[in-house]
Amino acid sequence: MHILLIEDDINAAHYVIKGLKESGHVVDHASDGEIGLDMALSSSFDVMVIDRMLPKIDGLSLILKLRQEIIRTPILILSALGEVDEKVKGLKAGGDDYLAKPFSFSELLARIEVLHRRTNPDTEETFLKVGNLSMNLLSREVHRSNIKIDLQPREFRLLEFLMRRSNQVVTRTMLLEGVWEYHFDPQTNVIDVHISRLRSKIDKPFNENQMLFTERGAGYALRSDD
Repeated sequence: MHILLIEDDINAAHYVIKGLKESGHVVDHASDGEIGLDMALSSSFDVMVIDRMLPKIDGLSLILKLRQEIIRTPILILSALGEVDEKVKGLKAGGDDYLAKPFSFSELLARIEVLHRRTNPDTEETFLKVGNLSMNLLSREVHRSNIKIDLQPREFRLLEFLMRRSNQVVTRTMLLEGVWEYHFDPQTNVIDVHISRLRSKIDKPFNENQMLFTERGAGYALRSDD
């Protein structure tokens, strides 16, 4: 996806941009409402993520201007104002979703993906394929070279997360948030244990190219065996 982030908090912007790029998305960033409005009107985006409290033009005024210009791109509002009344104001201004700060990156990413699916319903996947490894999300079956692989629920979720980000390095933080829903480092080897179990099922039994790699100091990557 091509995503526009309008956020004046440099630390928050860096956190979001880093996570989105690691998830395979293209991100353009504006640090104030005026620049953001110009970028939103001059380019096409799949989703916009707009902070509510912006310099020059505040987030709600910016969204109103975009809707007046018939810009229908789905918008996720970020705000430290998490009360129900504030959320209602944001949605009535033209936002499609509202996420209160502080937030976890995994929730932000999930909400962005949902907004994109709503406007592009045909893109919702029920089948994932990386090389000769396939996953049916409806029957919850996994095969490699047409041989069925039995996975435990957490292993299935881990593999799905990796397959959706194939040929990319997935960090430990991304796995903790996206697979285990931890928003802190539990200081355990839970990831290493599950990666080892998954590798023993999708790689070791097959006399083929390795698919699941450990990237030293960075994370893990599921790569096509082609």
